[in-house]
Amino acid sequence: MSAPVPVPRVAAVIPAKDEAERIAATVRAAKDVAGVDLVLVVDDGSRDDTARLAENAGAIVVSHARPRGKAAAMETGSQAVQAIDAREERTSPRHLLFLDADLEDSASAAGELVAPVLDGKVDMTIAVLPSTGQGGGHGFVVRLSRDGIARATGWQAQAPLSGQRCLTRRALEAARPLAYGFGVETGLTIDLLRKGFRVEEVPVDFHHRVTGGDWRGQLHRGKQWLHVAGALAQRGILLNPRAVIGKGQK
Repeated sequence: MSAPVPVPRVAAVIPAKDEAERIAATVRAAKDVAGVDLVLVVDDGSRDDTARLAENAGAIVVSHARPRGKAAAMETGSQAVQAIDAREERTSPRHLLFLDADLEDSASAAGELVAPVLDGKVDMTIAVLPSTGQGGGHGFVVRLSRDGIARATGWQAQAPLSGQRCLTRRALEAARPLAYGFGVETGLTIDLLRKGFRVEEVPVDFHHRVTGGDWRGQLHRGKQWLHVAGALAQRGILLNPRAVIGKGQK
């Protein structure tokens, strides 16, 4: 029997759906992050070669037969890491680094998120992206999330919807069950702050695809808004939709 591995390291978990163009570069960059010794991609029902390309780039791949959404992919990834930890007889579970699949080479900057968690300074770090990379459903959705987090906890978030996060296994378990879909980040932040966990935002030079302004982009933003509103409602936070949207129109 092999000796237990006592040192907590970090597993990068990358939910991905139809990201064949970007996933290989993201995986390779994540593998180079200091502290990361496992990269796991959750293929969320992709119709392209996402899974094959991720595996070829060096990731362990777990697949959903059909799309189940971001929160479900995060759950699947964290459970897969837990199973790997058990097989390796680790005495300390890996921390979890969640990254979007479209970061490509910029994923190598994730060390800024990992270091404070590995050092034990905080329980969860959240990436604040450069202003040029803050698209993808921001605006009225980010205001809804930010205002909801502030009302629930008193904490003012700069990047409440950021999916780039590193946290301890203990913190993730404390936040279960995760909020549905695109409400997962909002719910995760509220749940951990309410339970006394230490959360810190960190500027990181990540760059990824920005959601467009066409009808598909608007549909995506509408879905984000509904999921965030649902996560807030489940936590007893009800905001006036007109007031939240109106702030950006003044």
